[in-house]
Amino acid sequence: MPPASILAKLPAINGGHETKGGGTMSKIEITDSKGLVLHTVEGANLRGADLAGVDLRGAHLVAKDLRAANLAEANLRGANLAEANLRGADLRTANFAGANLIEADLGLAKLRGANLEVADLMGANLWGADLREVNLRDADLREANLKGANLEGADLRGASLRRADLRGADLRGTLLEGLRLGGDA
Repeated sequence: MPPASILAKLPAINGGHETKGGGTMSKIEITDSKGLVLHTVEGANLRGADLAGVDLRGAHLVAKDLRAANLAEANLRGANLAEANLRGADLRTANFAGANLIEADLGLAKLRGANLEVADLMGANLWGADLREVNLRDADLREANLKGANLEGADLRGASLRRADLRGADLRGTLLEGLRLGGDA
């Protein structure tokens, strides 16, 4: 079972109905490094949830609605957030190292200082996101939408940006050594 601190931060379960604020109900599977489910929390409304600082390593949050959620300083190392909606979420200094964020919506998200090293963001929407001082070393950003994103001071060394849209992005002070713009990876 995950620490009580995680469960205490999850919004109340309301029997699977839509919440007053229009949020949808969800299921979280907390897994170990081999994918074995350690604990499942069903029915949690994650839209706008305050999960700041929680340890969700390896969590299975595929296609979950986490819009405007507070995950600042959370540990999501190796988590599966493919197709998750994190639009406008507070993800400052969160750890997403090795996480699966394929086709996730991170538009307007606050990611300043987050760790996305070796994360898979292929096809992700990062339109207008605050990516200042983010670690994106060796991350896969192929076909990602980075229009208008602020990447000032970000570390993109070794990252793949093939067919990524960087129109209007702020790249001042960005570390670009070994950046891959073409090829398959």
